[in-house]
Amino acid sequence: MSKEEPHNPGEGIRSLKTTGVFRAVNFELYARPNAVIMGLGLIAITGCAGYIAYMRMKYESMGFYSAVQEDGTETFTKRKSKWD
Repeated sequence: MSKEEPHNPGEGIRSLKTTGVFRAVNFELYARPNAVIMGLGLIAITGCAGYIAYMRMKYESMGFYSAVQEDGTETFTKRKSKWD
């Protein structure tokens, strides 16, 4: 008979016997969530998305619009009047 350690609720895969290689490759399965690091990551992602939205709004207010070229690339082109 083997000695089995009692498993606590919420341990999930941490309670199973695995190899060191599996633990090294799948580190996220064994690491406990860190609220500080999650908060910093959330602030960074929100900041990047906000900056992209701000730059897009800034270019659109200057009279630029996003145009898709024939090869599929997107460029900002100055809006031209048909009268010019």
